[in-house]
Amino acid sequence: MSAADFLLAPEVQKLLKVVFAEPMNRFSVAELEKRTKLNPELIEQTQEHLLQSGILCRHKSKADEQEAVGANTSFVFYNELRTIALKSFAAAEPIRAMLRSKFKDSVLRAFVLGEDKDATVELLVVHGQLVPEESEMAAACRKLSTSIGRHLDVHVISSTRYAALTARDDLTLKLAAPFAIEVVAEGDTKAKAPIERGGLLQSARRKLAALGR
Repeated sequence: MSAADFLLAPEVQKLLKVVFAEPMNRFSVAELEKRTKLNPELIEQTQEHLLQSGILCRHKSKADEQEAVGANTSFVFYNELRTIALKSFAAAEPIRAMLRSKFKDSVLRAFVLGEDKDATVELLVVHGQLVPEESEMAAACRKLSTSIGRHLDVHVISSTRYAALTARDDLTLKLAAPFAIEVVAEGDTKAKAPIERGGLLQSARRKLAALGR
């Protein structure tokens, strides 16, 4: 099996999802079993390969603690792996799941714009007819931030504002950057796009016509 094939293995992705979501934490086999739902033998085999590859590092256990592993931040490809994790399973997936479950009636589209050196993930949320409750969005993002080990910098704009973005807009430049990824596409949720002014007029005309019959 090649290194690339190994990194694409489901058990590796499950383990790295946990580790890269909280890169400063340490994880015992028991904790990884709880988080990944994998059996202990497979976890030990997988983490041993990742340890030998330098992706993980081992932390010595104390007398009353189990041996633990964590992300090796000195690994030569650590930043690249974090980028992959951000785009695929460590940050994007939890963000997508949160928005699609808690804000399915208001979030029309959403994009992860990138992550800075301080582990702050920038998120653009585009709402439809309904606007997400500010306090609810803030609370959900705080909870998620704790879960994934990253701060969230969230921009919430209307679909009308999104459609009006120009090439010179800062958000347009960020959306065009290679690290940007769409985590919620239009149609993924129950959110509805605003009715255009012309559409409202046509609707009113149809109602008047019906009343005149």
